Amino acid sequence: MSDRFSSRWGLVLATLGMAVGTGNIWRFPRIVATNGGGSFLVAWVVFLILWSVPLMMVEFSFGKHTRSGTVGAFVRMAGKKFAWMGGWVALCATAIMFYYSVVAGWCLRYLAASATGGLAGADPAEVWTSFTSSYEPMVVHALALGLGVSVCWFGVRGIEGVAKVLIPTLFVLVVVLAIRAVTLPGAELGLEFLFKPDWSALSDVNIWLQALTQNAWDTGAGWGLILTYAIYMRAREDVPLNAFMIGFGNNSVSLLAGIMVLCTVFALDPGAASEIVGAGNEGLTFVWMPQLFAQMPAGGLFMTLFFLGLSFAALTSLISMIELATRVLIDAGFQRKQALLTIAGAGLIFGLPSARSLDFFHNQDWVWGVGLMLSGLFFAIAARRFGLEKLRREVINGEGADLEVGRWWTFLIAVVVPIEAVVLMVWWLWQARTWDPDWLNPLGVANVGTVLAQFALALTVLLLLNRWLARRVAGSGENAS
Repeated sequence: MSDRFSSRWGLVLATLGMAVGTGNIWRFPRIVATNGGGSFLVAWVVFLILWSVPLMMVEFSFGKHTRSGTVGAFVRMAGKKFAWMGGWVALCATAIMFYYSVVAGWCLRYLAASATGGLAGADPAEVWTSFTSSYEPMVVHALALGLGVSVCWFGVRGIEGVAKVLIPTLFVLVVVLAIRAVTLPGAELGLEFLFKPDWSALSDVNIWLQALTQNAWDTGAGWGLILTYAIYMRAREDVPLNAFMIGFGNNSVSLLAGIMVLCTVFALDPGAASEIVGAGNEGLTFVWMPQLFAQMPAGGLFMTLFFLGLSFAALTSLISMIELATRVLIDAGFQRKQALLTIAGAGLIFGLPSARSLDFFHNQDWVWGVGLMLSGLFFAIAARRFGLEKLRREVINGEGADLEVGRWWTFLIAVVVPIEAVVLMVWWLWQARTWDPDWLNPLGVANVGTVLAQFALALTVLLLLNRWLARRVAGSGENAS
């Protein structure tokens, strides 16, 4: 395989593009605000080290060592009997891709509306309701998917080229918006809330579980996306250093987004702070933020910059999901263009229900969000099957490694990460029992029954297809094209 990122800079930017998504900008500020502010940040940094970075090292090492997508990598690292686990990782990320293109479409639509003045003087709640009940989300879903596919059409060169433009620009935009927010009168209240921890609040188990969840959902660790990009890393690349750079780089964007949103809220409408942060991801982003920007001098300009940054974050993450699914088909014998067109067709069709119905969108976001925790567990199991000390010595600390990783990593992957994954899944499902009285209904929007039903169907099919999956990827790896 001749495709490689041209430099570490190219790999890091592309992988940061994968990690930095809408969750950094629309979920992190809301979660930090409702879970103790500065106290949450302490737990959040702890789990960056105890979950995200160790799993990123696993993914980087799998991709570098096998030069295969998720299914092929699990076969080579864990054995042919575990092809279904790689299939699960691929399925989970691809299912997220189906509705994430809808999110990217929303961002593009609001970028166009803010740039042309379409949001000026309008009631943001009415605009959002009118938009989501129309045909437009289906159109912009197709547009976002088309943009992502067009980048992946050129392989790693296209991904790297776009990342080198969008990611530095995204960082500049987020910094500019954060600076504008902290210069607003009253912004110091937001900074104090965000950075002043209440140490007694750390006795609240809920804060720790929310911090772990945020790391599981916004760093991309355990999704299979880092593994996919690691296929194209050069032989002499530093796995540990890259993992730390991506982890801390991603969380830096989250922190800047938190400053941007919370300082703006506390400065412009402190009385509505609790209502704003409790509005949900879409409500915060597409209803409250336009309302807040309308109260700010030059608010139209800064609102356009906000949605431009959000669109960049969404598109770079979408590109990585498209590439993951495409790579799995390439390993199975497809040519790149054939695989990409297949994924594009599937994405267009299976994304339409989420574009048409917010209930369907929320259902898929709930089910596969929980599924990501299972993906992280599967990576830990596969690494253990290969041999954790062998993986640490020969791959993580192998060729190109300047930052040597000690046995603490072995302990985290062998013990801590599996416990974290199981605890998170059990906790979220236990919470879901209170959201819906009919909690075992498999047709519920966000309850236990819908997760169990969709998981059971997916896992049954993957287990039945295990041998076939293992055979199809038998020839993938370094020589695949």
